[in-house]
Amino acid sequence: MVSLQPFKLGHARLAQSEAYATLREAVLIPSGWAPVVPAVEGLCDVVVLVHGFLATAGVFRPMRKRLEESGYAVASFTYAPGRSIDAVARRLADVVERIPANARVHVVGHSLGGVVARYYVQYLNGHRRVTQTVSLASPFYGSPHAKLVAWLVRDLRPDSRVLERVRACPSHIRVPHTSIIAGRDRLIPAESARFPGSPSVVLEDRGHNSLLFDREVVRIVLDSLRGDRAVAA
Repeated sequence: MVSLQPFKLGHARLAQSEAYATLREAVLIPSGWAPVVPAVEGLCDVVVLVHGFLATAGVFRPMRKRLEESGYAVASFTYAPGRSIDAVARRLADVVERIPANARVHVVGHSLGGVVARYYVQYLNGHRRVTQTVSLASPFYGSPHAKLVAWLVRDLRPDSRVLERVRACPSHIRVPHTSIIAGRDRLIPAESARFPGSPSVVLEDRGHNSLLFDREVVRIVLDSLRGDRAVAA
């Protein structure tokens, strides 16, 4: 019994953390309906945030604040649940089109949003504008839970041909990607959240929704942005 106590306490902390993160999402969701495209001039970096299923851009408010404090302009938009990956990626394309051509565009997506980012880069000419993509708990190999609500998230089934296409990145697409994975994600297994052929970071004792508000996630995202900026310089 003693040897099981840390295991049980760990599950309790994770459940508490995820419950709190879900509550924060619920509070933030009403604030993110309108699309946001920053007014920028000259050579600059713009981070486009793409939310996940059953959310809005409002869930990114804490991350947006940290990114803006670090000197990055931030764009976002909201899409309705049940839209296909292709449809959401086309919304992303519309937003990027409104960003000045000389800006360096980075796309960060949570859950479904990370898959949308890669689809846009690989199949909607997004590679011409985007310098890198970052995913947070994104189901590149699908989610077993998608079968329960297939009519809403049909593209996220493990046998999805759309996901198969996303994983098969065309050889001429050189846009780098980083996968940030929640080690104890109950919705998206760790092995499903890795984008093939790209680096990944596993954050243990984190759940699916808590990645949105995790300081370590923001640090990794900022490190990725700064590293890409250094390479460009």
